[in-house]
Amino acid sequence: MSKFHTFVKINLKVKKIKVLFLTAFLAFASLAFLSYKQKLQSVGLSVGDVAPELAFPNPEGKIIKLSDYRGKIVLIDFWASWCRPCRMENPNLVKLYKNYNDVKFGKANGFEIFSVSLDQNKADWVNAIKADGLLWTGHVSDLKFWKSEAARIYNVNSIPMTYLIDEKGVIIARGLKGQALERALEGLRNNQR
Repeated sequence: MSKFHTFVKINLKVKKIKVLFLTAFLAFASLAFLSYKQKLQSVGLSVGDVAPELAFPNPEGKIIKLSDYRGKIVLIDFWASWCRPCRMENPNLVKLYKNYNDVKFGKANGFEIFSVSLDQNKADWVNAIKADGLLWTGHVSDLKFWKSEAARIYNVNSIPMTYLIDEKGVIIARGLKGQALERALEGLRNNQR
């Protein structure tokens, strides 16, 4: 075999190795990007983000929108009748609703709760609202359990989960409950933004 043929064979092998290396690198980069993208999505919405619109039926079938509460401080509360920690938090929410519903928060006129249920049985959902004395009107659910469209939009994968939004619809806190939620509301009342 001539030196030329040997040179061509070696050159072809080097090119194949380069192509294989480049293909492997691109595959790795694609997987790394997808993993990074999933991590970003799994974090969900952050403080400072505009809260995405939610529009779902209430127990009577009427569509209630999150934007109906624009101009108020709103707590979006993801919960379910079967969720023991959610039910244990409900008395606190009732107390906070009674204490802050008509309070002026700077430019915001009052406090509302927008309860998004991850129930799949309407009777269980309605009975829990009554049993826990959840007296606000913002109760919605698509009755799709963990396949809830609202949970997908907000990337909720455990409950209870809350988002506190301001009068413009911007998320100002997330994951608050109990005393932490009460302190946040008190802080908003005292801070005449």
